[in-house]
Amino acid sequence: MAAKKTKTPQSEMSFLDHLEELRWHLIRSTIAVLVIATVAFVFRKFLFDVIIFGPKDADFISYDILCRISNLVGMEKGCIGEGDLDFIVQSRKVAGQFNAAIWTSITAGVVVGFPYILYEFWKFISPGLYDNERKTSRGFIFIASLLFFMGAFFGYYVITPLSVNFLAGFKISEIIQNEFDIDSFISLVRSSVLAAGIIFELPIIIYFLTKIGLVTPEFLRKNRKYALVIVLILSAIITPPDISTQVIVAVPILILYEVSIIISRIVLKREEKRAKRQMA
Repeated sequence: MAAKKTKTPQSEMSFLDHLEELRWHLIRSTIAVLVIATVAFVFRKFLFDVIIFGPKDADFISYDILCRISNLVGMEKGCIGEGDLDFIVQSRKVAGQFNAAIWTSITAGVVVGFPYILYEFWKFISPGLYDNERKTSRGFIFIASLLFFMGAFFGYYVITPLSVNFLAGFKISEIIQNEFDIDSFISLVRSSVLAAGIIFELPIIIYFLTKIGLVTPEFLRKNRKYALVIVLILSAIITPPDISTQVIVAVPILILYEVSIIISRIVLKREEKRAKRQMA
């Protein structure tokens, strides 16, 4: 009679067993991304006409909101005038549109499937945590996904239209007509969304860095001025060289930094209480 297979406990798994476990988590995550990417490819007309090329339309909702905000603070710069977005998006390669459809669908798969990717990541690392750590981190997937989508929406509805407006309206000569390559335009949208989504994960990153003892609230407060410089540099990287745009992007990141200090303080207090209970 054949012996029954039993699952090896996580604490007794060898290095190769851990690699095998990680491989299956990666495979399931990849399958999820590909399934979503396939759906996105099927509905590629909606994906491109409504989402990707949405910020190219002067009627895009963000332009109206930004215009009203600009008027409130006495600026006219934020309003879209006639012909400001008068540029052409073109494909200059034989397989340009097909490649754009494939890679944009995969990007959509990663963005939409982010919660499931996090779930697989959490399933891999959670067996190595203490019971109380698993309980206190139960909302990890929800909070991390929420922060990522908040960042993605901020990147799409704020950074992308500001970038498109600035770059489409910037001219070194009236002789030159703006005709952007499809890869360049999609790259602008993609980098704005993904960069903002990752940056908005700052509180989660600080949470784990505090848990492992690499960061403390005192360290974060002490280096606040350096953080400000880093934030301004990041804002300059992911936005066009326009001061008002960089400030708009920098403000929510600075707010996230302050929130991260509070989170770090809470985590440190919990760790100190746990250490005292173990010593008692």
